[in-house]
Amino acid sequence: MDDVVSLTRELIEISSHEDETEAGDFIEAWLRERTDATVMRDDAGNVIASRGSSGEPTLALVGHHDVVPPADEQVDEHGAPISQVTENRIYGRGSADMKGAVAAMMLAFRDADPSLDLAFASFVGEEVGGIGARHAVADGFVPTFAVVGEGSAQYATDGALDVVVAHRGRRGSTITARGRACHASEPEAGINAIYRATEAIDRLRDIERPTATVAGETLHGSLEATKINAGTADNVIPETCQFTLDERTLPGSTIDIESAIEDLDGIEWEIDQDWPPMQCHDERFAERARLALAAVGPDPSLITKPHATDASWLAEAGTATVVVGPAERGQAHTSEESVDIELLQLAKRGYQAIADSIEG
Repeated sequence: MDDVVSLTRELIEISSHEDETEAGDFIEAWLRERTDATVMRDDAGNVIASRGSSGEPTLALVGHHDVVPPADEQVDEHGAPISQVTENRIYGRGSADMKGAVAAMMLAFRDADPSLDLAFASFVGEEVGGIGARHAVADGFVPTFAVVGEGSAQYATDGALDVVVAHRGRRGSTITARGRACHASEPEAGINAIYRATEAIDRLRDIERPTATVAGETLHGSLEATKINAGTADNVIPETCQFTLDERTLPGSTIDIESAIEDLDGIEWEIDQDWPPMQCHDERFAERARLALAAVGPDPSLITKPHATDASWLAEAGTATVVVGPAERGQAHTSEESVDIELLQLAKRGYQAIADSIEG
């Protein structure tokens, strides 16, 4: 009989930072062998399973099986990912983000006895812009309700899996300043693209950042320049200068970058990624999920989260979505990434409790 610790370790030990195929193969085979669900693999590599044919509204348990590249400490001498277990934690790349949650969801999907159609989905490409989630939504995967398994453990309540009802999005963009190159000994003959870029940066630093209040918490938007590139030689006035912007967006608002820089000469702005924010507009579903979790563990809180997740794409498509997962703050993407075993076991019980309690 599978348990959540052994299943999490099996998933961690399958490499999926460059190619998710093997991890998808494992998840697909496990679902076919251990459930009576209809299981499919779409063109992107997502694994999607469904149980029930009542036509009632569908609840989906949603994760992703891609991970960021492992640190040296997280692979063996052959480069294969490893997992380690202590008395109360599982260590390894993906333990927190988010193979632990995927394992808990797989087991909950198998064991649940829901009154509505139940789906499970593990997406690819979450770490590189939600590729799998976007493909699935475009292909018609828009459940009525969804629980996304990103971390929410102990964000507000000790020992609990708190329920995220909103989080920020991310808009990444590039600004290119164009000037005219010349020899640095005769700067009057050219136009310095760095100076044009810094003028744009000064404008953007002064823009007021928006705020939004959700579930009694205040979310803050942000806008930061994160990389800059210019110049070809020490004695040449640069013709171009590029810098990147990381903007964290809020439900219902974005920073008006275009208006701030539209009157500047030689400035071009291009959006590279627009990952929307998430907000659950079905307060009844969020509260029912919270109560289901409270029935199997400590009473959780409704909270907000700063990070973007695949919940964005589902919510944008019209799915009532919350984020609930066993990972704690500060665990994802670290060289000592780990997940608490007790919280992982609570996640399995919690996902099953939500599935068993939600009605159409």
